[in-house]
Amino acid sequence: MQVKKYLLKCLHRLQKGPGYTYKELLIWYCNNTNTHGPKRIICEGPKKKAMWFLLTLLFACLVCWQWGVFIQTYLSWKVSVSLSIGFKNMDFPAVTICNASPFQYSKVQHLLKDLDELMEAVLDQILAPEPSRENATRTLNFTIWNHTPLVVIDERDPRHPLVLDLFEVNSNSSDNSSPAPGRICNAPGCKVAMRLCSSNGTVCTFQNFTSATQAVTEWYVLQATNIFSQVPRKELMKMGYPAERLILACLFGAEPCSHRNFTSIFYPDYGNCYIFNWGMTDKILPSANPGAEFGLKLILDIDQKDYVPFLTSTAGARLMLHEQKSYPFIKDEGIYAMGGTETSIGVLVDRLERKGKPYSQCTMNGSDVPVKNLYSNYNTTYSIQACLRSCFQDHMIQNCSCGHYLYPLPSGEKYCNNQDFPDWAYCYSALRRSESQREACISKCSESCNDTKYTMTISMAEWPSESSEDWVFHVLSLERDQQPNITLSRKGIVKLNIYFQEFNYRTIQESTANNIVWLLSNLGGQFGFWMGGSVLCLIEFAEIIIDFVWITIIKLVALSKSLRQRQARARYEGPPPTVAELVEAHTNFGFQPDVAAHGASAAAYTDEQTLPIPGTPPPNYDSLRLQPLDIIESDSEADAV
Repeated sequence: MQVKKYLLKCLHRLQKGPGYTYKELLIWYCNNTNTHGPKRIICEGPKKKAMWFLLTLLFACLVCWQWGVFIQTYLSWKVSVSLSIGFKNMDFPAVTICNASPFQYSKVQHLLKDLDELMEAVLDQILAPEPSRENATRTLNFTIWNHTPLVVIDERDPRHPLVLDLFEVNSNSSDNSSPAPGRICNAPGCKVAMRLCSSNGTVCTFQNFTSATQAVTEWYVLQATNIFSQVPRKELMKMGYPAERLILACLFGAEPCSHRNFTSIFYPDYGNCYIFNWGMTDKILPSANPGAEFGLKLILDIDQKDYVPFLTSTAGARLMLHEQKSYPFIKDEGIYAMGGTETSIGVLVDRLERKGKPYSQCTMNGSDVPVKNLYSNYNTTYSIQACLRSCFQDHMIQNCSCGHYLYPLPSGEKYCNNQDFPDWAYCYSALRRSESQREACISKCSESCNDTKYTMTISMAEWPSESSEDWVFHVLSLERDQQPNITLSRKGIVKLNIYFQEFNYRTIQESTANNIVWLLSNLGGQFGFWMGGSVLCLIEFAEIIIDFVWITIIKLVALSKSLRQRQARARYEGPPPTVAELVEAHTNFGFQPDVAAHGASAAAYTDEQTLPIPGTPPPNYDSLRLQPLDIIESDSEADAV
């Protein structure tokens, strides 16, 4: 009841405003507003009133349309990119170097013995498929081959393609032109493929290749992955190239350095990799001046003679420049330096600063990315490469029940291998080709808001020259505590010069293209140009809208009150009876028995019996009328207000 009285009081106070009707309110607004146009609608004649009304309505629509365009543009969260160039002393980038061969063949030969023999037999079948070679294949270990064999698909007859194992004839072949046992098809219509099966060989698919070289290389890498995944990580690191063997000489500026200034990590694709100036434990090294004399100079021994022959077909050193405390994804972002050359790398720095949400989906540190970073064990910063690989490994574990050898493994999980997970190769191949998997990972992962890119200018020259080759190799051999004769070869030595070309760095920075100041300026400009108004005019318009609403509420309350009164009057044909009239209708003024009404009970009284004394009638108040209770309450509340 208190709330109702308060609202009624507010309504009656608002009635003291500009008017009680819509017309009065509109006239008051047109006479008092500072907006151009409405005043002319009131003051001019009928024709000019109509003209000014149409003009005002047209321009008001134009303003609303322009406002909608500007608000939509602002909510699109567009950015503008600015490029600025600065000059200052800069920290030298982290440099990661790896050998192209992940392992020393002399240390992994016992693990790859069966696989290498099988690979040699496959190459013999492809290069010289003679029937006499059939007996030699019987001594091979076909355990690995049975999981994922290489096959030849004969498509010379498209209606009846033939699938032939390299070491056995297709039993369904009835064509006389099909290859004989031990022979394969070398015609243009034949191609080498890898057969991947699951569910005990009941479901199979073929991974096709355009070249037999690609087919045997991918097949060998897949089989080697199965073997290395079963070896502990510490043992694999011992089989890789040690730092003292890879790094022959090191010089940073005028200060000598050695392999002890490098941090070792294990990268499955390249084995042991070494990072200079990573900044994890040691102080970050600055660059004193630009130029080759103030950069990093390295001499590396890649030792091609000890490469794994079928695992690595590329010779050289793999290197990458990256930020401190960031994980080096050297397979994707690195470059090769060729043996027997001196490679000079001039560096320019580009810094990218993106705007965060809602302008872009970039992340500051990866904490808001719904993917667990498996590279966090290295205490490195977030990167989108780490997120994508962690996401793929998560899909591998969910779909294949094991993790891939090339990516970090979550705790409690196992790497895929043929013994524990026979179907892993089929599952991995299907997952790698899945577009839905890639789209799911891309939608989850976000770019880093702050990033540094190193633009490299690369030049190469032969090193050492023919005239200096003898003494250079003699000196390097002696420094490695070897015999004084020449043991190092030109193809196994790489020289690197990494330096800043200049101390100018470029900063590519995103800024908001449409900020709130831009929005308010454009909204006010359009309103002032078309309507001659300002913010105060908008407040006036808001005030008149509020008055319209309150007048509507008042009218609705009055309408509901009148409806209740009409419903109360509809109960009687004439005016409502008074209390006295209602009492007279039920009062016996003669104090006589009411025979008509109580005929049945009057016969019960005899002459000798005394009639009962009737009760005293109520007083006759003609001014008291019966009215509905809700009408009485409404009137009393109105009086109270």
